[in-house]
Amino acid sequence: MFSFIHTSDIHLGKTYRNSLGEAERYEDFFRCLSSIVENAVREAVDFVLICGDLFHTGQILPKTFAKTIETLQPLKEAGIACIAIEGNHDWIHRRNNISWMEALSEMGYIRLLRPTRTEDGSYQFDPFDEETGMGGHIEIGGLNIYGLGYIGAQAGSHVERICNAVTTDNNMLLFHVGIWKYSPVEIGNMKIEEAHPLAEKFGYVALGHGHKPYVIETPEGTPYAYNPGAPERVNFGEEKYDKGYYFVTVEDDKFSPEFRPTDPRPMRVESINLDGAEDADKALSRFREQVQEKLADISDKRSPLLELKLAGRVGFHPFELGRERLRLALDEFSSPLHLEIKNRLSLVARTGGEEVVKKSLAEIENDVLNELIGAHTKYKGREGELTRLSLSIRDLVLKGDVEDDELLGLFSEKG
Repeated sequence: MFSFIHTSDIHLGKTYRNSLGEAERYEDFFRCLSSIVENAVREAVDFVLICGDLFHTGQILPKTFAKTIETLQPLKEAGIACIAIEGNHDWIHRRNNISWMEALSEMGYIRLLRPTRTEDGSYQFDPFDEETGMGGHIEIGGLNIYGLGYIGAQAGSHVERICNAVTTDNNMLLFHVGIWKYSPVEIGNMKIEEAHPLAEKFGYVALGHGHKPYVIETPEGTPYAYNPGAPERVNFGEEKYDKGYYFVTVEDDKFSPEFRPTDPRPMRVESINLDGAEDADKALSRFREQVQEKLADISDKRSPLLELKLAGRVGFHPFELGRERLRLALDEFSSPLHLEIKNRLSLVARTGGEEVVKKSLAEIENDVLNELIGAHTKYKGREGELTRLSLSIRDLVLKGDVEDDELLGLFSEKG
């Protein structure tokens, strides 16, 4: 009998640059990993799995690398192997450079698993070499552990080749891939039916990529693949997800996973209805009342991450409710670590006794971009998709939540 911890999507190094809570948010992700490491040492597990996206970007700051070593040090001192694969966030697109993941593996803080490819496109899982810190397969206590990492949007078509490359018994696979049924908005997913052949070759498939936990079962109802999700809340939209990791015991080749919760920072996404407000002062008063009511049930003493969506038709220009004015009103009763405002207000004007609803700022931005993209022959038919991508990139850059390599990855995925 032995045990291990399965976690993923730690996202070390993530923060909100130029935000008042930048330093504290940066620490959140290290505190989360440190707690998991402490539990691993206390429980004396045989190894820890990190199934991709240990880092938030491929190009991290030196201080992030140093702090990662400090956080993983207790595992090394306890002789607990930390087996990891690369996720899409870890990956560096300039492959002539050594990655931070490779450096950690060379130094013995993780065992980075990555297969090689043959000339005909087949997979080859070479035994892990402690001296070079490279390999695709490692054996611990009779369990053969294979690592794959992130292979992109066509992952489902690679499953047969992956299975054909494995000739051992009592196998486990680490795979940074999402399943469309459970991660509908992710890039790099595959269909659930494409994943099922993995159950014939691997007793436990350790997934990463999607930040919401889920379990995949065979058509007969036998669970075989597990995604713990991200143990900390990474992005808005994750506020209602369970957060944690799997503690897995193995006896007589039978895997028994137990989902153990973590303690992420509180996150709230709230809609504020300002419909019918005649002027900015009345709207601001309604804003205070609604936000105060919606946040009244937060018992966590830590400052929350807060996204507010302003909606409704109003009798003043939406620009009058600027971000700083709303922040000052919010500070009277709450101090969020990070605040994002989505202004979806529409101005209602009267012309000849009739109401005319003018477009919101977001609608105007969308229309302008859609027209510009559609004017290029090459992009006709893809206006909606590319407009959404452009606005998403704009939003990421404005809130300081993306690096150059991650932007490059987004463009690469979209072709």
